[in-house]
Amino acid sequence: MRKLAILTFQTLDGIMQSPTSPEEDPSDGFTDGGWATTCWDEVMEQVMREAMSEPYDLLLGRKTYELFAPNWLNAADDNPVAMKLNNATKYVVTSTLSELEWNNSIAITGDIATEITRLKKQEGDLLQVHGSWQLIQTLLAHDLIDEYRLWTFPIIIGSGKRLFGNGRAPKNLKLIESDICPTGAVMSIYSRN
Repeated sequence: MRKLAILTFQTLDGIMQSPTSPEEDPSDGFTDGGWATTCWDEVMEQVMREAMSEPYDLLLGRKTYELFAPNWLNAADDNPVAMKLNNATKYVVTSTLSELEWNNSIAITGDIATEITRLKKQEGDLLQVHGSWQLIQTLLAHDLIDEYRLWTFPIIIGSGKRLFGNGRAPKNLKLIESDICPTGAVMSIYSRN
């Protein structure tokens, strides 16, 4: 059985919308995109070391797939992040995409919770979710997350898509690792208790 982990960047007040640029996700009139840029290089070094060093497959929502695919599909072969992402199997939750151009991509359609439960029951590498706010909300609603890999940035925005925005039943988690970047971003990795 494989585990499922989310890898999420969030503000101190829990906003995970558009960490890298204003164009990333301006839905609902969100104009504060790019809030992670002041800590980005340090955090990405830590992400590579702590969350992307082991073998994994990606589980992505359609919007995140559409953001990632054009950037990584044609990235230089010597880019270590590109190598990891391009070589991973990518399971893409979509009801609209008929063709997935990024290599090793497989569409997931139909009853998402059932399909992801089926994936988790298979033998294989860790399933890791990057971004994908709407998909994470589905995973939370169906209690399918085994590990929370969170990077919390020292900024407060006030409004936007929150990791735990819809309210969830209380759940005890166990902190298994933490670290602080010099710029103040905090890595916290939690597992199910």
